[in-house]
Amino acid sequence: MKKLLFIVLSLLVFSTMSQAQRKTYTTTGGELIFSFANLNINGADVPSTIRFSPVFNIQTQVHHDLTDRFGLLTGFNLRNVGFIYDDPVNKGTYYKVRNYTVGLPIGIKVGDMDGRFVFAGYEIELPFVYKQKTFVNDEKTDKFEEWFSPRIPTFYHSVFLGFGVAEGVQLKFKYYLNNWYNKGYTDGTGAQPYANFNANVFYFALTFQIFRGTHFDYPGKSSSSATSTL
Repeated sequence: MKKLLFIVLSLLVFSTMSQAQRKTYTTTGGELIFSFANLNINGADVPSTIRFSPVFNIQTQVHHDLTDRFGLLTGFNLRNVGFIYDDPVNKGTYYKVRNYTVGLPIGIKVGDMDGRFVFAGYEIELPFVYKQKTFVNDEKTDKFEEWFSPRIPTFYHSVFLGFGVAEGVQLKFKYYLNNWYNKGYTDGTGAQPYANFNANVFYFALTFQIFRGTHFDYPGKSSSSATSTL
């Protein structure tokens, strides 16, 4: 169902963009991410600690403004997202985990297209580098990194809601719909460490769309491709 929804939304966006356009342009910038997780491990709720990730979060958004008050957006994102949590059994032990992902968002926006607007949508993400650090009494005791780790689902599905508070500046909330870990993962000993590990990640972000790129006006007006800073 999620894949079908993604395909339908993709066709809607790109079929609409193929029609008479008012204005299409790109913006590029980054995100300052403050992430958490709803955690339940072996039947017990476990608190997570805020994780701040300023790098490397790169966004390129493609905006298609149908009117002065309504538009569509898509793009390409590179994102560093994860969470921090305490070991529910061993006191003084905690973990920092994160994934690097590439994502394709699809959404709508309503409001002043060049200033304050509300936007919302769906994003599919491919996680490609998983990293975990273990700390005991605030001392790092272990870390490992895996590319395309079998511990992680092949794709993440998420929804987002945000506000354009000024030209080039956005506030965003994002929630991951599927579990952070692959519950069917089996390690070298035959154990399934994530079978009872439920983690849904969410975050708040301050986004800066600093550079505006290729710009196309609707038919009948001239187009330009000069890049400038917002």
